[in-house]
Order: sequence, then C-alpha cells, then structure tokens
Amino acid sequence: MHEPSTWVGKGQLLLAKGEVEQAFAAFKIVLEGDRDNVPALLGQACVEFNRSRYSDSLELYKRALQVFPNCPGAVRLGIGLCRYKLGQFEKARLAFQRVLQLDSENVEALVALAIMDLQANEASGIQKGMDKMRRAFEIYPYCAMALNYLANHFFFTGQHFLVEQLTETALAVTNHGPTKSHSYYNLARSYHSKGDYEKAGFYYMASIKEINKPHEFVFPYYGLGQVKLKSGDFRSALSNFEKVLEVYPDNCETLKALGHIYVQLGQVEKAQEFMRKAIKIDPRDAQAFLDLGELLISSDTGAALDAFKTARSLMEKGGQAVPIEVLNNIGVLHFEREEFELALESLNKALGDGIWLILTGNKPKSYVIEASASILDYKDMQLFHRLEEDGLPVELPWNKVTVVFNLARLHEQLHNTGTANILYHLILFKYPDYVDAYLRLAAIAKARSNLQLSIELVNEALKVNDKCPNALSMLGDLELKNDDWVKAKETFRSASDATDGKDSYAILSLGNWNYFAAIRNEKRAPKLEATHLEKAKELYTRVLVQHTANLYAANGAGVVLAEKGHFDVSKDIFTQVQEAASGSVFVQMPDVWINLAHVFFAQGNFALAVKMYQNCLRKFYYNTDSQILLYLARTHYEAEQWQECKKTLLRAIHLAPSNYTLRFDAGVAMQKFSTSTLQKEKRTADEVRSTVAELENAVRIFSQLSAASNLHLHGFDEKSGKRRKKDKNKSRYERDDEEPYMMDDREELGDEDANMNYEESTTQMNDQDDDNGENAQDLLAAAGLEDSDVEDEAAAAPSSAAGRRRRAWSESDDDEPLHRGTESSPVRENSAELQESDGEIREDNSKLNGGGGLDEED
Repeated sequence: MHEPSTWVGKGQLLLAKGEVEQAFAAFKIVLEGDRDNVPALLGQACVEFNRSRYSDSLELYKRALQVFPNCPGAVRLGIGLCRYKLGQFEKARLAFQRVLQLDSENVEALVALAIMDLQANEASGIQKGMDKMRRAFEIYPYCAMALNYLANHFFFTGQHFLVEQLTETALAVTNHGPTKSHSYYNLARSYHSKGDYEKAGFYYMASIKEINKPHEFVFPYYGLGQVKLKSGDFRSALSNFEKVLEVYPDNCETLKALGHIYVQLGQVEKAQEFMRKAIKIDPRDAQAFLDLGELLISSDTGAALDAFKTARSLMEKGGQAVPIEVLNNIGVLHFEREEFELALESLNKALGDGIWLILTGNKPKSYVIEASASILDYKDMQLFHRLEEDGLPVELPWNKVTVVFNLARLHEQLHNTGTANILYHLILFKYPDYVDAYLRLAAIAKARSNLQLSIELVNEALKVNDKCPNALSMLGDLELKNDDWVKAKETFRSASDATDGKDSYAILSLGNWNYFAAIRNEKRAPKLEATHLEKAKELYTRVLVQHTANLYAANGAGVVLAEKGHFDVSKDIFTQVQEAASGSVFVQMPDVWINLAHVFFAQGNFALAVKMYQNCLRKFYYNTDSQILLYLARTHYEAEQWQECKKTLLRAIHLAPSNYTLRFDAGVAMQKFSTSTLQKEKRTADEVRSTVAELENAVRIFSQLSAASNLHLHGFDEKSGKRRKKDKNKSRYERDDEEPYMMDDREELGDEDANMNYEESTTQMNDQDDDNGENAQDLLAAAGLEDSDVEDEAAAAPSSAAGRRRRAWSESDDDEPLHRGTESSPVRENSAELQESDGEIREDNSKLNGGGGLDEED
C-alpha cells in the first residue's frame, strides 16, 4: 500500500478541484487500511458534507474527535456546520462557541455565529451579528463571506460605494461558486437600486451562472425578472419568476409579478388566477386586492368593485390612508353600475374639503351661480376671481383634477348640467391646457343644439393639442351635423393620421362617412352607392379584425349587410350586439334596436318589428321620439293596421306639430282605413259613417297641407297634395298608387349624423321634381361624395382602446367625440372606458384613474 499521506493529499486536491467522487475514493483507500486515520476521516467528512449527506458527515467528524480529542477548533467548526444544516441550531451555536473558546480569532466561527444572530430578525441580534462580522473583517479582511454580509448591510443603509468595494474584493479573493454568486447578487442589487438596469441585469446573470440550480440561490432570478420586466422583455421575466415560484410556490410577490406579466401578454384569465392565488395565501394584502380589481375592471365590474372595497377596508383597518386613486376607482365603478349616489359619495370622499364643496352647494354658504349662462362664455372666469377676492382660496391639486373631472361627469349624468359646467370651468381656470374639459363643455353645447359654440370649444382644445384624436374626431362629428361633408372627411383623416392610422374611432367615422355618402342622395347612383358601401364594410371589418368585441364596428358591418339585402346575417349581428351592449351605462346603443326592428320589417315580421320599436322608444327615448314613431307607424301601415298607424302618427304629430310630413302620412292612413272599410263585403251603417268621417278628416288634412305647400316645409311635395285632393271622392284606391306616399324616410337619410339605421329600400313618400332627378349627380359632386376614398385609407389600422385607456370619463353617453350614443351607430370602442386627459400620466394601463398606478372595451 502507498503512503497514506499521499492519498490524503490527493484526496484534498481533488476535493479542492470539486471532483468529489474521486476524492471520496482516495480517502476510502486510506480508511480501508486505517479506519482511525484522522486526516482521512476529516477529508471523508468534507466529501459527505458536499454531497449534502450531513448526518454521515457529522458521524465522521465525531469519530475524528473521538480518535484525537485534542483536535484543532476547526474540527468542531465542521460539527457546527453539520448541526446547522440539520436544523439543530442551538447545538450548532454551542459548537461554534466552542471553536471560539479554542481559537478566539477563528473567522469562520465568528461569521457563522454572526449569521445566526442576524437570522434571529431582532434588533439586538442584528446588532450582535454585525459586530461579529466587523470583528471577523478586522481579523481577516479577505473573508469573502464576511465581505458579502457587510455589503448586504451597507446596501440597506444606502452606502452603495461601500457595497461595490466590498463585493469586488470578495470576488477577487474567492473561487467558490455559491459565494461568488452572493457577491455578484449584491453588486447587481446595488446597481438595480440606482436605476442602472443594464449593469444590474449583467451582474444578476453572472450570479445565476455561478449556481447550478435555482434551489441553491433563488434571489438573482427574482432580481433578473424585475429587470427584464422593466425593460419590457416579458417572456424572459416570466421565465425567471417561474423559477422563483418553483422554489417558493406560495410567494405572494412572485405571484403578483406573474399576474402583471400575463396581463402584458394578453392572458388576462391566467393573470386573474395568479392574483386570486396571492389573495388566498395572504388575504390581508391590500395591494393584491387592488391589482385584482384592476384586472377585473374590463370583464367583471362587480367583482372589481368588491376587490377595491376590500382593499379600502384593509387599509382603513391597518391605519393607512386610502389613496385618492382607490376611492376614485370605486366611484367610477359605481357610476358604471348606475349607482350614482354611491358614486357621488365615493368621489366626494376622495376629494375631501376644497373649493368644489362651495361650487357644488355642499356647504351652507354656497355661491349663487348663473350656470345656464356659464357655458356661453367659457372664457369668463370672474366667478373664481370673486371667490379669491372674498378670501376663499381657489386651489385644485393636480392629484385631484381627475376626481373633479369625474365628479363633473357624474353631475352631467344626473342632469345637473350647471354644476358640471362650473366644475369644468374650475379645471380650466387652474389648468387651461386640460383638453378633456373643453371637450365636455363642447359636448354639453352640442346637446343644447349650439353647434357653433361646440365647434368653438373643440377648436380651443385643438389650440392646446392640434393632434388630439379625440378633439379631431368630435370636430368631424360636428362638421357632419353641419352638413360639411368634405371638411368632415378631412378632419377624420387628420384624426387617423394623428395616431398613425391606429385610432379605431377615426376609422369607424370614415366608415360612417362612406355609409352616409352611399345613402345620402334621394336619387342614388347605383355604382357610386355600391362603391361607398363596400368601402364602409372594409373599414368596419378592419376594426373587427383587430378588435372582435367592438360593438360599433359590428353594428356598422351589420348595417352594410342589411343594405345589401343579407337580412339573416345582419339580424344575427344586430342580436349579438344588442346582447353585448346591455347592462352598462357607458354603452347605450338604441341604434342596434332600431336596426334590428328594420330587419324584422324588411323580412315581413311586422309583429316583432312593432315590439322592437316600442321597446326602443320606452327604453331610450321615454316614448318621445317622433322619428321612431314614424317607423312604428310605417310598420302598422304595412301590416294593414290602419287605426294603430293613425294613432301612432297622431302621437308623433303631438311631439312634432310643425312636421307636415307626419300630417300627410296621417291623412294617408285615414284614407287607407276608409278604403279598406268600404271594400268590405259586409259593413254596418256605423262603419260607413265613421269611414265618411275619416275621409272628411283626410280631406281636411290634405287641404291644409295644400294651402301650406308653397312654404316647402318639411319636404312637403305640392304635386302629391294636389293629387290626393283630386282623388278625394274615390271609394277605392289602388294599392300601387297609394303606397309610394307612405312614410317618407328622406328626413332620416338627409341627416348626416342620423341613427345610421338601416333604411328599408322602399319607394319614398313624395314624388321628386324632375329637376331634382336631373341634378342628382351634380349634387353628389358638390357634396364631395363621388370620391370613394378607397385608396386613402389603405394603410390605416385599428387600435385597441386599451392603448388610450383614460383616467377620467371624457365620453358622454349620447353626444361626445367618443360616443355618439343615440345618433350614430359605429362609435369609439372605448366608450365604456375611463379616459385620461392629455396632461395626465399614462403609466399603467391596468389602472383606472390616478397616478398611483389603469374610459375601451374591445
């Protein structure tokens, strides 16, 4: 047998090189010859420790101590380390203390005891631990472990220059992988905290390379995940956080981080799953509830509201101040659920005391404000100057601007328009560049039919930001109302260009433009009509390709299909849109109800058409819309329900007494009722008398209209009136002669922003003058409608509403740039969402409002 010391030396060399199995074989050879060889026993104990067989290692250290009780203190150091790994901390502490008794300057024992003191997580223990670390450093300034722990201490005290010096020294004096990994981690963490993400990522990667698997040291994976998340590399961040989760499956911070990453990757359901798991693990984590609430906003407002309320409750119980953003979001969600009183309570709580209490009349001493006149001169800020003269500070902190804006929108919804006006003026008084306040004032002016003032206000917004897509879209909408088709088209193009062709509303508006152009003229040019319809369909489809849940694009596509006669397909589309639009205060779509009724009418299903018109009237218009009453009367007429037709028309006349078209149609209905009665084979004397009375009423109406025909009001046609008067004594009327006069839809089609409803392709009520027919093509050219615009929009592409998710409501339910409500079908898809002013921070799309953090639905 060779000299034992040779094999012991070889084993030690192999162990130092990391070749554990070969070292084990070398020590085994020695121990087979001499089982009490102390150096071999100590070497074999080291091998077993590196194999993570701590019990076997401990037994070998004990044997060595039994064989040679006067061993150096380092032997007991091995015993202490084995005890520590086995979880026998008190015995480990005793072993380390025994080492120091034998050798008071044993650096390893000092560091081990210091680590145990630090892990006690008590102020006194941490102080004792750091004292031992300093002592170890003074004894031997090149102990890598002591250097790492000192660097860790100075990291938390913010002394980053010391962190870098200590870790660089530690890296220079050790080749031990796990120790180097800790050093690189400390260095990466220091750069990370200073915002140098490139260097931080580099050193996190270096730390990871020094370890074999995440279980050895998982922290650099977490740090690298944070850096990758910051740089937008979501896939790499996901991979690193998943490795952390393998080691700590119940770590809430990692679960929340993964939830945020899945949101960015578009996997919302998976994100919700991780957030719910985090909440289940720690039901007192208010931030987790806030994150879950933001995830649920677009899919389940009720659950989102519950999450925000729970977060608020946890903060209040913990003695924390509830952030304004949280209270604002709760108010927003109550608003969306039409719980206006609760919304008002939450928004007022978010605002607290301030000048807004005086302006909204919530204080005993409130100023008398002429709100009705306030919008007419939007530049008049005398009220606020008067308040300041009276010693009342007119202050509006920036973090409360969004809440004041939302409060104004709430007052708008509650029809407190005067209060809303004043609050918008307050915003403009303190922040003259707040674009959305101008747009809301413009929307109010538009609702009052003051289009000129509305346009002026939108132009003020464009002075602040001439590329604001919302302002441009609203301006285009107003220009359509003013019948300025060419200018409207250019404005919508500008809105699309302002977002590089990614604005969905601009594309939808251009689709509307083409649709209106197709149906606008009374005597249509078939080729031009087909071109415009095809272009409109292309634009609506372009939005739907990217945003399959865009209700307004779907409604527009259904309209075009109905115009082309594809009634079954359009009916299915309208039905789906109607179902999707139900249940939100932000999505009011009476148009789709009307469109569905039109399709039922076109298919001859008059009973369903009548029911749909009636439901729409009741749900959206409080039974006060004369145009829908006209549709309803037309349906009764086609169903030969003459008396119902007449009653419906009389209701419409009561609402619009100056509309001669309705009077003419009522005369036609009376005449038709009389004709049908006289055609009956068996009729009573009472029926004949009532028929004669109806004929006399019809004659009276036609006579009145004939006398007024020179005024050319409401599209009244003199030729039709004269013919009716001439034929008044006939007892039978040919159906083909009468029906062309029933229910003129021309008024609907002539309104450029009218309901975008599908108009039935039937003959119109009034005959057109020959001159009108000859000049139809000239009128199209004059209006700029011959340009199909096919080539102009080829490069445009729709965008997600979440791309411009806002922090204050800038949309109205019926009259703003982002939502035409009852007047225009294809509307901006993010009309259900919260909208942020151009001046507000857009840092996190998952936030609703406020700078703490998430107006479309797609």
